[in-house]
Amino acid sequence: MKKEDKKKVIAGNQQHNKDTGSPQVQIAILTQKITDLTEHLKTHKKDKHSRRGLIGMVGRRRALLRYLRMNDPKGYQKIMADLGLRKTT
Repeated sequence: MKKEDKKKVIAGNQQHNKDTGSPQVQIAILTQKITDLTEHLKTHKKDKHSRRGLIGMVGRRRALLRYLRMNDPKGYQKIMADLGLRKTT
């Protein structure tokens, strides 16, 4: 992920001006990385090392989403809708 792309993702999910580490921002960054790596793996099917990294990122994002769901349900609903991760009720 390029530096400019990361700044755009952070700017779109910040809670305040200097927010770079909230769960919402971390989830958005991981989602972008997962998307990029998924596209890479579509063309490089035998890249097992990158696939392992992808699995780790998905697990980390799942843990952050679980944390956010328990501690800030409204924030969880918002991030799920913004990123289009899962249909929420």
